[in-house]
Amino acid sequence: MSDKEKSKARAEQVKGKVKETAGRAVGNERLTAEGRAEKTRGNARQAKEKIKDTFKG
Repeated sequence: MSDKEKSKARAEQVKGKVKETAGRAVGNERLTAEGRAEKTRGNARQAKEKIKDTFKG
C-alpha cells in the first residue's frame, strides 16, 4: 500500500472514530452516523489498497 493512501485511510478512520465518539457523548445521532460512515470509508480505502498490493506482488 502506498504510504500516501495508507495515511489517508488511517486519517479517515481516526476522524470517523472521533466524530462517532463525540456524537455519542453529546447524544447527536447525525454526528454519530457521519463518524461511522467516515470510519467505514477509511476501512474500505485500506482494504482496496491491500488488494492492489496483493496483485502487484
